[in-house]
Amino acid sequence: MRFPLSTPPTIPAGTLAAGPQPTLAAGDLVLRPWQDGDASTFLAAYQDPEVRRWHTRRPASEEQVREWFAFYRRAWRQETAASWAMTYGGGAMLGRMVLGGMDLGDGVAVCAYWVVPAARGAGLASRSLRAVSDWALGAAGFHRLELDHSTRNHPSCRVAVKAGFRPEGTRRRAAVHADGPHDMHLHARVRGDD
Repeated sequence: MRFPLSTPPTIPAGTLAAGPQPTLAAGDLVLRPWQDGDASTFLAAYQDPEVRRWHTRRPASEEQVREWFAFYRRAWRQETAASWAMTYGGGAMLGRMVLGGMDLGDGVAVCAYWVVPAARGAGLASRSLRAVSDWALGAAGFHRLELDHSTRNHPSCRVAVKAGFRPEGTRRRAAVHADGPHDMHLHARVRGDD
């Protein structure tokens, strides 16, 4: 149960869902909503050992992926999350970017991402994170974006810092991965950060 705010919400309910989930572009990078045709590539990404290592929720079939995509569309309409396919020019999916845990009242959301092996090392994740956070802290109206990653996930830390997410501390044993509990680094970007 959520009690009513005593202050005006940062983002009034219905503001985001009044239109379709945006497609975001930064040069040749295009972040677009998921399409059912992405299901096989999405499922294949979860066969990669690094994606599996850091993402403990995984689809088991293309049918389940399409259910996830339907969930993503509902989440946008309910203003709780947005999920994009990372692409070059709107083509084949190269990764996933999420703005989840949307709290419109406080203007806070949580980011997460992964990139397929063939697209790693080209700055795709940090550019995508920057594009989503620029939109979220700008036109969408959020005040603060957070992300966390295992203290053992050094590439994710580099992505966060490169995209302007400042380290804020360590959350001890805050997530469970296949090999047990992990400490998590917390990063944040707030409106007005460079």
